[in-house]
Amino acid sequence: MKPLAKLFGSPARLKMLRLFAFNQDTTFTLADVAARTKLSRASSRRELAELIAADLVRKRGANALMRYQTNPNFEHLAALSVFIRDTTSVRPKSIVTALRRAGVLRLVVLSGHFTGVVEPQIDLLVVGDALEERVVASTVRSLEAEFGREIRYASFATPDFRYRHSVYDRLLRDVFDYPHRVLIDKIGL
Repeated sequence: MKPLAKLFGSPARLKMLRLFAFNQDTTFTLADVAARTKLSRASSRRELAELIAADLVRKRGANALMRYQTNPNFEHLAALSVFIRDTTSVRPKSIVTALRRAGVLRLVVLSGHFTGVVEPQIDLLVVGDALEERVVASTVRSLEAEFGREIRYASFATPDFRYRHSVYDRLLRDVFDYPHRVLIDKIGL
């Protein structure tokens, strides 16, 4: 992210660009933008002003009801979206390191948006022992802020996963039938 942050001015601006490039049809309030990018309201307001001045983002509504959305008429929107999508890299080591705080990991699989396929129901599958769901959810929210898009995920205890796998659960089939990337496999799939 550092080379892109230098190119685009700051890590905060890069997070904003990713948010609006990956969610072009969505409108956000200032609070939504701050929460989704994990930036302060002041920083979000400052970066939004820059993106509005560049005509990438447009605002609608009055002060209390102000909403922001990607400007579909922005001249370079398609090229910028492709560039951001192609340069948003997944660092498996950082994902695994962040998830390790949740418990003993047995299986971590990336699918969906991480592999360029939109059909699967989830983007991240986490299987482990004594997983703390709050920590998994917090880690996923941090990853969402980093990548600028919502990450659909599922987490299971190892026995629950084994049962679902044995009965050919549709959710798991959707992950393993489409392109996917296994980061950790201590189950032996």
